[in-house]
Amino acid sequence: MIDALITFALRQRVLVLALAGLLIFFGVYAFKKLPIDAFPDVTNIQVQVITEFPGRSPVEVEKFVTYPIEIQMTGLPGLTELRSLSKFGLSLVTVVFEDDVDIYFARQLVLERVIEAKEKLPAGIEPAMGPISTGLGEIYQYTLERPEDEALDLMQLRTIQDWIVRPILKTVPGVTDINSFGGFVKQYQVLVDPDNLRKYQISLREVFEAVAQNNANAGGNILEHSSEQYIVRGVGLIQSIQDIYDIVIKEDEGTPIFVRDIAEVKLGPEVRQGAAVKDAKGEVVIGIVMMLRGGNGKEVVAAVKERVAEINRSNILPGGVKIKPFYDRTDLVEKCLETVTRALEEGGMLVVVVLFLFLGNIRSALIVAATLPLSALVTFIVMGWLGMSANLMSLGGLAIAIGMMVDGSVVMVENIFRHLSETDEHKEDKAHIILKASQEVGMPVVFGIAIIVIVFLPLFTLHGMEGKMFTPMAYTISISLFASLVISLTLSPVLCSLALKRGAEKESIIVRAIKRLYLPVLRSALRHKIVVIASALSLLCGSLALFPLLGTE
Repeated sequence: MIDALITFALRQRVLVLALAGLLIFFGVYAFKKLPIDAFPDVTNIQVQVITEFPGRSPVEVEKFVTYPIEIQMTGLPGLTELRSLSKFGLSLVTVVFEDDVDIYFARQLVLERVIEAKEKLPAGIEPAMGPISTGLGEIYQYTLERPEDEALDLMQLRTIQDWIVRPILKTVPGVTDINSFGGFVKQYQVLVDPDNLRKYQISLREVFEAVAQNNANAGGNILEHSSEQYIVRGVGLIQSIQDIYDIVIKEDEGTPIFVRDIAEVKLGPEVRQGAAVKDAKGEVVIGIVMMLRGGNGKEVVAAVKERVAEINRSNILPGGVKIKPFYDRTDLVEKCLETVTRALEEGGMLVVVVLFLFLGNIRSALIVAATLPLSALVTFIVMGWLGMSANLMSLGGLAIAIGMMVDGSVVMVENIFRHLSETDEHKEDKAHIILKASQEVGMPVVFGIAIIVIVFLPLFTLHGMEGKMFTPMAYTISISLFASLVISLTLSPVLCSLALKRGAEKESIIVRAIKRLYLPVLRSALRHKIVVIASALSLLCGSLALFPLLGTE
């Protein structure tokens, strides 16, 4: 099979070169379309159920909300872990699934159980599921800053964040949610006077019910008049503080009792448990953009930055407020890519230099070096098919394999070069010489690359966080090595037939120096075989004796 592949490549040289050109084109395209991020996302498949229970202690939240939801979640298909957190007025239940469970299927299962759990929860309690994001979902963070001459307070900034900025940024493709921090959440507060309640014999529940019932529109029907139709409806939504004052709570012998008789109404902040401070200069309002699970971090951040620039440029926000970013995932991604790219470039240059120094022929060195970019581009194509992202670990696998990717081509090109230099020009055809030389080392090249790939097979058996962290590296190393194997068996012989010439092989100075040092040592080792074997065994025994001492103080 290997001989047939080499024979086909040498007979169809134009086809092989055309396929190499297509690989370059599709490889560059695949690299541009790859999801790019700083690190592999090791977050497991989890769904969070968030429930607010205002004013209740952690014990009550655990008893009346968290525990019923946990009971309903038990027994879900693919469930691996169920954990919860009960705080003052808040319940958080995290349902963790196996890694092969689709996130949307998991959310559907949880939603069905949440609907069932509502029957056992207190009235008015509505559980909600968290956003479809991961631990690496926080890709962009910003503050809202007002001009120095504007007297906007923290409540106004928080209102702008919640009602203007957040809805706009949620329309960006790949953004699943915007978290808001800092400032004061605006409220219409009804401050009831207990003495007036006692005076008018009104309970606090009556005040609650009256305000809630008077903040609604009533739908009627259609009133026909001749050829026209009139829509009948009752408008009762509260529009201002005065509307709250005018709400009737009850009547006493025909005399209405209004909210203004028993309470004071004003705008005020929601009770908060923390604050956001920037540069130790005072409180600010912060927004955190959450990326959809599996999104391309670099593309989503670019789209968010473009939308933010549009908002600032168009002066959409009132009072001259501007969005000022202070964290951008792009910086981290570019630093990681720069690190890996620099390692690949430096490794490639070193490989070319070493090949030239040892092969002693610039054409042979360039033919071998051509394996590097082609193998990397093929790796990008396969990564796109497998849905892998380009990150520090996956691209780091390429950096690790950069020296191993040229092994097959080195053996192939060196053997072809040797045969061309040793064969008389008039005795045998050049194409036949290259075919014979390629077939001679075809199987050894396959076995050599296969042995290297087998070394990394244990990485594919890792599970959980370790598997998500190191498996991408094993994939890229294996893919690049297999790609380099195919290239060394097909493209390298073709390039040799086009670029290499016949002539006497001249060993480089470095090779000759190594032979002068190596051959005497080899002869001495062969003459003293017993001494060499005894030395090796003593080193092995010494290593085994020291092994139990590792890890001890």
